Amino acid sequence: MLACANYTHASRLERRAECVVPANEDGSDDTPAILEAFHTCRSHGRIVFQNTTYHINQIMKTVGLVETDIHIYGTLLWSTNTSYWLNNNQWTGFQNGSAAWFLGGTNVTVDGFGYGTLDGNGQVWYDLVNGESNYPRRPHAVAVWEAENMTFRNLRMVQSQMWTLSIMWSKNVLFDGVYINSTSHSGAPARNTDGADTLNSHSITFRNMYIRNGDDAIAIKRNSTNVLIEDSTFDNSLGIAFGSLGQYDGEYEIVENVTARRNTFLGTRYGSYIKTWTGEQVSYPPNGGGGGIGYLKNATLEDFTLTELENYPFYITQCTTFSGTTGDCESSLFKISDIVLRSWTGDTSRSYLAYMDCSEASGGCEDITMSDVEFTKTGSDDAVTAIRCSDVSSTHGFSCG
Repeated sequence: MLACANYTHASRLERRAECVVPANEDGSDDTPAILEAFHTCRSHGRIVFQNTTYHINQIMKTVGLVETDIHIYGTLLWSTNTSYWLNNNQWTGFQNGSAAWFLGGTNVTVDGFGYGTLDGNGQVWYDLVNGESNYPRRPHAVAVWEAENMTFRNLRMVQSQMWTLSIMWSKNVLFDGVYINSTSHSGAPARNTDGADTLNSHSITFRNMYIRNGDDAIAIKRNSTNVLIEDSTFDNSLGIAFGSLGQYDGEYEIVENVTARRNTFLGTRYGSYIKTWTGEQVSYPPNGGGGGIGYLKNATLEDFTLTELENYPFYITQCTTFSGTTGDCESSLFKISDIVLRSWTGDTSRSYLAYMDCSEASGGCEDITMSDVEFTKTGSDDAVTAIRCSDVSSTHGFSCG
């Protein structure tokens, strides 16, 4: 039975409802009790998950919360019934995305106190998909949906089914001290396990994050503005991604005002990379597309420490097209400009600091600045200084080789 009580909110000196979610403790589905708690305490309340395991066997939609605190002391464990999840979808409206849990509201805080955990039981998904990209109806772990002034603090998110966090149609959201680890323990890769993706969202901050996964650590996607990523560690991921962008034919997208600073990269593929689709639509999303328009501008990436990179520290490609086909790299109309790389240091297995393959049709990439970017070849003291460019103009602090 749901335990309800009242408590005094210290900052407001008002009595508010508290719902302590009971767990069945026998492995059966705890979703009904969770949804009841969110219904009862959805406005000006507190929802408490105790230090035990809650089994989640159904999709959840808990949006429109108001002045709600969510305290997670235990583990929320999603079921391995892939047939259920593939046949019960909550669509996100991007690619073929679905999410197991839609969560959002105004003035909401989710606190894991350093040990509260969301466990997606992802290994069963990695084995099922076995590297197939964007497997249809495979669910994201959590869609942060229509959130405003929301905080996620000291939470652990492990073995996510697909993307861990999809931040959509949201503004003023802070992720502070969130630990994300989606790692395959079999021969199947943990593909499409992005740590966090922003779409149609404004003023999103990632601080003190640790992300280890098999894909983008953080991906800044369509219509994302004023994004801050700071004081975080990215381990064995692809790094910080912009995109992919321009996937939907004729649709206008922007990414603007992004700052990433004081971040550490351990064995990632890149430090950061930008990926747009070509200007020609080939097939359809999620694995096809192209022909989108728009711009990416004003991104500052500074104070990066990067160890044993697998590829270029910085990479731009405007050649993305349908899997298995060759795209026209000169056709994208998506404009890239005003990118600053400052104070990067580390080592890479490659012989180039950066490779920028920009599109002639967009006018090329403009106003790219690099300063104090110093790398050596992994395993030696040989300096890596070469930069390879195509259709890049108005460079500052470097020359294209």
